[in-house]
Amino acid sequence: MPSFCRHNRLIQNCPICTREQAVEMRPIVTSSAPRTTQPRESTPRPSRSRTGAGSGSRAAGNSGRVVVRRVARGADDGYRNPLVLGLKSSADAGRLAEEIAFAEYRRRVLEHDPPGLYLEVADPAGDIEERSWLAFLIAYLGPLEEDDPFAEIARVRTSWSSGEIPDLDEVRTGPRTAHDPGRAGRTLEAYRTWAARAGSQAGAFTGDAAWAPERRFARAFERLALPGLHRDARFDLLVTLGRLGVYDLQGGSLALGGSNDVTVGAKRALGIGDPLLLERRATELAQACGVALEALDLGLHNWQRGDRATLGLGPGAEPDPETRDPVLAALGL
Repeated sequence: MPSFCRHNRLIQNCPICTREQAVEMRPIVTSSAPRTTQPRESTPRPSRSRTGAGSGSRAAGNSGRVVVRRVARGADDGYRNPLVLGLKSSADAGRLAEEIAFAEYRRRVLEHDPPGLYLEVADPAGDIEERSWLAFLIAYLGPLEEDDPFAEIARVRTSWSSGEIPDLDEVRTGPRTAHDPGRAGRTLEAYRTWAARAGSQAGAFTGDAAWAPERRFARAFERLALPGLHRDARFDLLVTLGRLGVYDLQGGSLALGGSNDVTVGAKRALGIGDPLLLERRATELAQACGVALEALDLGLHNWQRGDRATLGLGPGAEPDPETRDPVLAALGL
């Protein structure tokens, strides 16, 4: 009987597993079809302008532009851990542990000592529609990586009751923003329409009062698939609303899929591409590290990018040892 490896290939056809299990790899068989000896006619490619390629501002937009980023990988130093089957480098594992610990630290800060505009969202005395709208603007625009992460959001924000869409011309956005200047206010208008269909934002986020927090999170995430509102912004919005106590929401999965940094990072770290197995391994990793599953969202995002987005905590924020040590221990570091 043929044997298949964890990459869903025959073992003797998998370059990774043949090396790990000391199995002789099957030689590659080339096609027997005759090759043409005629040279191919070359088709000139249109030249591309490099103008703006080095811009660091997200306000300039990125629609229609493909960005290729080379991911730095640590050297194989013999590191192996069943929780992160895709990692062969202790340096990569160490970076992942730091980012998971930071993401869990941020989640706890949101629950117990929310900074900046998050404190206004968490205020139970405030109007729930205004709190929900502010949380959406924070997730959509993204906090800056500056001493005052919420300065731009505070500058352009409007009230929900006014019905006005913020003027986002020249707005500066954070590293995880969903804002695309080419769409202008269409995403924000789509959000208002989405809430209006349910009668209010509270009605849209709550859904059926009998739902479990995980189901409510999953349904809201699915229904928030609005034009211009990418996966990362939707996920962070729901995590924020749940951890700040606005609604009873809790992520029961990472909603992996597509080409976002969280999904790509999960595939790299967990060593599998199947979405169901990815979610299962992510859950096992979170449990072993003693962190909420939701924390892996920001942790994998930052690890994959190689650049930490603090999402409101500001530059220099670091996890405390009580959060970091269990993660390091789980990854054998």
